[in-house]
Amino acid sequence: QVQLVESGGGLVQAGGSLRLSCAASGSISSINHMGWYRQAPGKQRDLVGLITSSGSTSFADSVKGRFTISRDNAKATVYLQMNSLKPEDTAVYYCYTIRGGTYYWGKGTLVTVSS
Repeated sequence: QVQLVESGGGLVQAGGSLRLSCAASGSISSINHMGWYRQAPGKQRDLVGLITSSGSTSFADSVKGRFTISRDNAKATVYLQMNSLKPEDTAVYYCYTIRGGTYYWGKGTLVTVSS
């Protein structure tokens, strides 16, 4: 089992920045990539971005150039740095990882961007 705990959400004005953290614990060996999804009210959960075990990153077109992902392997933590935030970035952000073909999810953290 893998446990994921997100932190760092909150309310920010458009154009502002936030950094989300996701700390992994439990059976974290052999974890493949880690990343973030988000789900806006009334919408499906969509991939925001991910970082592989080798450090390569990939992002949804909607956040490219504004969001970055980094990881601290010693702390088993992944970070999502969100800059130039827009009201449409408002959503619950979920950290996830895959181990042995199984998806693991955090409980989510709410990000609200006011206009």
